[in-house]
Amino acid sequence: MSTQLPRGISPMAEELREKIISDPDMVLDDQDVMRALIAANERSTGSNVVDLRGLAMERLEDRLDRLEDTHRGVIAAAYENLAGTNQIHRAVLQLLEPTEFTPFLKALSGEIAQTLRVDSVRLVLETKVENDEPATRKLGDVLITAEPGFIEAYITYGRNVPVRAVTLRQVAPETDVIYGDNTGFIHSEALMTLDFGPGRLPGLLVFGSEDPHMFRPTQGTDLLTFFSGVFEKLMRRWLG
Repeated sequence: MSTQLPRGISPMAEELREKIISDPDMVLDDQDVMRALIAANERSTGSNVVDLRGLAMERLEDRLDRLEDTHRGVIAAAYENLAGTNQIHRAVLQLLEPTEFTPFLKALSGEIAQTLRVDSVRLVLETKVENDEPATRKLGDVLITAEPGFIEAYITYGRNVPVRAVTLRQVAPETDVIYGDNTGFIHSEALMTLDFGPGRLPGLLVFGSEDPHMFRPTQGTDLLTFFSGVFEKLMRRWLG
């Protein structure tokens, strides 16, 4: 049964009025309609009256907008983390497939690099060299040998600072010893230190990207730590 139509209300608006009375949420849930109603109420009260309720509603709307932005940011970060986890898991499975060392190295620069969406993969192994040999020597597309102490110096730029297990940063100009022909195209890198056990010199796994924002110091390193840990254990088996 409909309510009595107030004076001044056109009969054409009666159906809409009935809908609003029967289901007020369709107005309350519409932010644009509510803003229009509040604005109309403010005009009717005049400029000399302070509408505290309207101010409170504006603040609640601002807070709701911020919460929605935060919510979207959290969801986006969760999806990004899930996608990164899946990438690392696929790369680890690909890492476990080769049964010989040469295919193992080729997989690094091939399918594993594609899975992780990096543009360069390098494995640096420190080894004792003769005095007349260069500080570093490239062996194939992935493997580089270096004199003892090279890895720490490369990670720290020669400064007296602690060496972290994983370092994310933009690439320094003088990196031809790592990237060779790709020098100038690689703009960010992930450096993962490798411990091959007592009595062995350390190693370094390097991911390089043309994207300067691919690897940033503010990013988390848990997934890369996991990947480098698996890689380290596999390398210990290859080294015997």
